[in-house]
Amino acid sequence: MKWWLLWCFFVSDMTQNQCSVQANSCSHPCQVNIVSYMEEVNSVLNTGNNNDSINHVKCLEKCLEEQDVEDTKPISVSNLVAVIYKPNLSFTGLKIHANEYEAMPHKPVTNRKVSVQLPEELDAGPNNTIVFCMITWPHTDGTIWGAPSLIYENRLVGLSVGGKNVSGLQKLVNITMNVTTAINETQEPKCVFFNFSTCEYSSQGCLTLWKRGESHITCSCDHLTYFGVLMVTPSLSSKDKEILLYITLIGCSLSLVCLVITVLLFITNRHMRADVSMKVHINLAVALILLNVHFLPSQQVAALSSTGLCLYMALALHYSLLATFSWMALEGVHLYILLVRVFNIYIRRYLLKLSVVGWGIPAVIVSLVVIIDRSTYGHVPLDLSKPQRHHNRV
Repeated sequence: MKWWLLWCFFVSDMTQNQCSVQANSCSHPCQVNIVSYMEEVNSVLNTGNNNDSINHVKCLEKCLEEQDVEDTKPISVSNLVAVIYKPNLSFTGLKIHANEYEAMPHKPVTNRKVSVQLPEELDAGPNNTIVFCMITWPHTDGTIWGAPSLIYENRLVGLSVGGKNVSGLQKLVNITMNVTTAINETQEPKCVFFNFSTCEYSSQGCLTLWKRGESHITCSCDHLTYFGVLMVTPSLSSKDKEILLYITLIGCSLSLVCLVITVLLFITNRHMRADVSMKVHINLAVALILLNVHFLPSQQVAALSSTGLCLYMALALHYSLLATFSWMALEGVHLYILLVRVFNIYIRRYLLKLSVVGWGIPAVIVSLVVIIDRSTYGHVPLDLSKPQRHHNRV
C-alpha cells in the first residue's frame, strides 16, 4: 500500500512538472539584444528538452512583443525566423510570407514555406505589436512537445499581438503551408495548436483545408498561438464503415448458408457419414457455424443494456473461435497421419479423442478465464473519449 501511495505521488508530481513550465516567470530580461536571446533559444531547441524549449519559446514571444520598432523588423537565427510589425495607421489586415531564412509582411519571398493572413478584426493599432515566429526543429525523434504523431516538416508557426489575448475571431486567421514533402496515402494533415496551459495539442477552433494532391495546407483558426500540422492516420468515413458493414454481413451470411448446406448433405448421405475424414471436416464446419451465428448479431447485442446476454455472446464468441482454431489444427494432424504415416497406423477411438481435443480444450480455456476474472467478458468502452458507446469484449 505504501509503494502504491509513493507511486501516485510520483506520477502526480511528474504531471504537475510537465505543465508548470509555462507558469514560471521568464528568467531572461527582454531588454537585452533580441538576436542573442534567439540564439540562446535556438541552442535550447537543439538539446531536445521539451520543458526548457516550451518555457524559452513562451518567453521569446513575450520579448518579441516588447521590442520597440517603428514599422517592421525581420529577424532570423538558424532555426528561428521572426518578424515584428507595428501598424502605423488603422489596421486593415496583414499578410506575412516566410521561408527558412526570412519573413516579410506584404512582400513575397523566394521558396516560400508559410504564408499567414491576419484579418482586420484583430484591430491592432500603433500601441500593439504583431509578432510572427516560425520554428523549425533541427532534429526530432518524432515528438515535438509531446505531439501524438509527426508534426509536418517539424515546423510550428507562432502568432501573437502585444497587449491582446486574441480568441473567438469571426473572421479566421489563415496559416498556409506549402506541401514540399510528399504526404503518403496512410497520412492525413490535421491543423492543431499548442495549448501552453495544458501542454497539449488541440484542434479546437481550427479547420483543416486540404484535399489530397493539393500543393498547400491551410489552417483556419479563430485565435492566435503556435500552430502546426499534425500527420495523423485517416479514419474511415461513415459511408466507408457502412459499406464494410454490408460486406461483412453478406460475406458471413453466405458462409453460414454454405456451411449449413454442407452439414445437411453429410447427414443425408450414408457414404459420407462412414468416412472419418469427412467427420473431421464436419466438426470444423460446425465450429465455423457457431462462430458465424454468434458473430453476426454481436453488434446488435452490444448495443443492448442486457449484461447477461452480452456475457453469453462474449463467451460463445470466444469458445467458437478457439474451437475453430482447434479443429483447423486437427485437420493438419489428420492429413499428416493419412499422407505421411500411412502404414500400420491404428488409433483406438480416434474420432472421440479428436473431439475431446477439438471441443474440450477451448472449453477449458474459457472456463479458466471465467474463474480467474469474470469481468474479462462483458461491456467495455470502445472509445475512451465517449464512454457511452460499448461493445462486447472477448
